[in-house]
Order: sequence, then structure tokens, then C-alpha cells
Amino acid sequence: MAHEQDMTQASGSYSGFVALMKWGTIFSAIAALIVILIIA
Repeated sequence: MAHEQDMTQASGSYSGFVALMKWGTIFSAIAALIVILIIA
């Protein structure tokens, strides 16, 4: 069975991963929009 401390660390790691993915998606969309505007 998982110990409480292991679950706390895993939850923190997952939260960081989700935040990184969220910001990465936003920045990628902005970069794509800028490239489209430059090309058009």
C-alpha cells in the first residue's frame, strides 16, 4: 500500500505537471498565432 507521504509527493508532482502542460499549451497557441499572422 502507498504511504501518505508518497501520495502527497505524487499529488504535488502531478499538480506541477498539469500546470506545466497548461502554460505550455497557452504559449504554443500564442506562438502559432504569431506565426500565422506573420505569414498572412
